[in-house]
Amino acid sequence: MRTDSSPGTLPAREHLPAAPAGTPVLDVVIPVYNEEKDLQPCVRRLYEHLDRTFPYAFRITIADNASTDTTPQVAGRLAAEIPEVTTVRLEQKGRGRALRAVWSASDAPVLAYMDVDLSTDLNALLPLVAPLISGHSDLAIGSRLARSSRVVRGPKREFISRAYNLILRGSLQARFSDAQCGFKAIRRDVAQVLLPLVEDTGWFFDTEMLVLAERAGLRIHEVPVDWVDDPDSTVHIVRTATDDLKGVWRVGRALATGSLPLDRIARPFGDDPRDRDIEDVPKGLARQLVGFCVVGALSTLFYLLLYSGLRVFSGSQTANALALLISAVANTAANRRLTFGVRGRGGAVRHQAQGLVVFGIGLALTSGSLAALNAATSEPAHSTELAVLVAANLAATVLRFLLFRAWVFPDRREDDSPPPAPYNTPPHNTPPHDTAPYDTAPYDPAPYEAAPYVTTFRAGEAADRTWPDATLQPQPARPHDSDSRDLR
Repeated sequence: MRTDSSPGTLPAREHLPAAPAGTPVLDVVIPVYNEEKDLQPCVRRLYEHLDRTFPYAFRITIADNASTDTTPQVAGRLAAEIPEVTTVRLEQKGRGRALRAVWSASDAPVLAYMDVDLSTDLNALLPLVAPLISGHSDLAIGSRLARSSRVVRGPKREFISRAYNLILRGSLQARFSDAQCGFKAIRRDVAQVLLPLVEDTGWFFDTEMLVLAERAGLRIHEVPVDWVDDPDSTVHIVRTATDDLKGVWRVGRALATGSLPLDRIARPFGDDPRDRDIEDVPKGLARQLVGFCVVGALSTLFYLLLYSGLRVFSGSQTANALALLISAVANTAANRRLTFGVRGRGGAVRHQAQGLVVFGIGLALTSGSLAALNAATSEPAHSTELAVLVAANLAATVLRFLLFRAWVFPDRREDDSPPPAPYNTPPHNTPPHDTAPYDTAPYDPAPYEAAPYVTTFRAGEAADRTWPDATLQPQPARPHDSDSRDLR
């Protein structure tokens, strides 16, 4: 098991810069197992579409998952006839294993995959990869469950798909809409850091990748697709569903126990506007407002119950003063801990004293409101008294929050707080040998590139050719380029 402290770091997302014409920007992987019938029409149709509509150079990679029919021969003929087609042979099955191997070895800055049946309309391919090329997003998925998607499939698959996504939302708090659509893309720099954390090698691979990406704070772009079900699909529904549920349990347990080092990869992706220092915008204001409102609502309810109980034995002014005093002490203690995150007993007495000053202001507002009500009506109804007190407390709440934030619980000065640890530094209580089931070292593609496990075929080249590891950048097609696909 690898014990490196971090799988890597990434700079902020940027638009992919231009590079020499012919450099592949997009690598579309087609995982296949015994698809001798559908492979050739699929690849030719995809090639014709990309050649006609895609404004950058591209590659189509056929990832053969240990097929036992003539699929390897069909793939080899396609690679010999079409320069943009490459084939990779894996001696073990598993869609996730194939994607991991090809994506880890590819030199294209944008990586995608689609099912061989081409159930998804290819017109969604450019919208899928455009946000990755522009730097807007880290991953992109096709969604059959978006409102503007148009899907043709039977009720059984529709039910299974929606039930599975409900399970993901309920158990893993996933916010993406469709985990199973075989139409996804990812930036290469993101894949290099994210793939080492993904354990599954089968159908759950992309679901696990999406869940981890979302938890790490990556941006996932969703594209509504037109999708037609393939009635001849060879996917074993029951076995796949069982494996997916096992994967959900494994990932959920890892997230619950904190064994995933997501905190080490969330920040290096950078460019989150919430991380920027902006003048005149207090840090943590939104979180403190939410906490203050929750504590205030509970305090108001507690105050009204106290007032109603004390009003039976005393006058309105006495009941109001006692109820407000008791609720103010509880309110200060709750806001101290929950809203402003002050722990320990240090300064607790001073905070309560300052809170009593705030209490005095609230008492003046509410008592003044009751006095005005009694002056206007000799015997006001109890409901009228409560309404006046609620209005007065609402007015006092705004002032209370401002005083709490600026005076009672001011933000700590930066020089009083310990310096933040580097994002790639493990916590102090991290054992020297991490026993988490997830590896944290950069993914090593060597086992997938070495023959005979992976063999790469291309027209006019030796079978043991391996891909270069350099990162290549895109170049839009121009009318004066000499590439054979310029006439579009």
